[in-house]
Amino acid sequence: MDAIVTAGGIPQPDDPLYAYSNGNSKALIDVAGKPMVQWVLDALSDAKSVDNVIVIGLSPKSGVTCKKPMHFVSNQGRMLANIVAGVSKSLELDKKTKYVLVVSSDIPTLKPEMVDWLVETCMQTKDDIYYGVCTREVMEGRFPDSKRTYTKLKGVELCGADINLTHVRMATEHLELWESLIGTRKSPLKQAGIIGLGILFQVLTRTITLENLVEKVCKRIGIKGRVILWPHAEACMDVDKPRQLELLRADLAKQQRMSAAKTGSRKKIVAKSAETTTVKTTKTKTTKPKTAQPKSTVKAKSKKQ
Repeated sequence: MDAIVTAGGIPQPDDPLYAYSNGNSKALIDVAGKPMVQWVLDALSDAKSVDNVIVIGLSPKSGVTCKKPMHFVSNQGRMLANIVAGVSKSLELDKKTKYVLVVSSDIPTLKPEMVDWLVETCMQTKDDIYYGVCTREVMEGRFPDSKRTYTKLKGVELCGADINLTHVRMATEHLELWESLIGTRKSPLKQAGIIGLGILFQVLTRTITLENLVEKVCKRIGIKGRVILWPHAEACMDVDKPRQLELLRADLAKQQRMSAAKTGSRKKIVAKSAETTTVKTTKTKTTKPKTAQPKSTVKAKSKKQ
């Protein structure tokens, strides 16, 4: 499956991340020694389910790398247009493509096994679109200081994931509706308003369950959709504010230190094991015994004396 990485956003002067981007793409902001998008590309590199990676909004001059074949597509100006361009590139690579991953460049704590989990979970059915969500408990269990915005439904509080899976036809159908939904993606209530006042009322009064909400939304839009409940908060932990950026910088720096410590411990164990083996080999070496003189020679010397 191909992964489309959206990396075209450039913070403007009124954006709180403008001071960190230096006029460049948000995806290139440094996070623990790497461009933010590089962490995402590293996760996709080691994900077994990913075939090609299509980066929207950057060029080879950005210096980002990936173990999987990587293709660059210029920024189309709007998120939906970028996704459509990514899908077009995926179909150009393989006309038989049915599903693609759409991955934001600002979820640097994403891990390869999480990408594979998503693909495996989604592909148990054949729906049009799969949208990931994370409960408040899961998010705050992993990132207690994240201060995310949650949509409050009956019995649950949720935030959205920034890696999702869709059928390629979703990039050509219902484009006006998708444009509106994407434009209001930071406001769940505005999204609910677009897809129906009745649904909006039920969301506001917290009288609708997640399952019922998905059913009504899909019926209104005319698609088959499925919500994926993430057990991993990393898929929903994006960088929109300086506080979140600093939080993830500290988190990934800590992960790097722990990884280096483990690597150092393994090296010490290997070196000690090699040293022990050398000592044992040395101890087991045998010296050639001195050959005893024949008795006849000894007797001859005695007579001579």
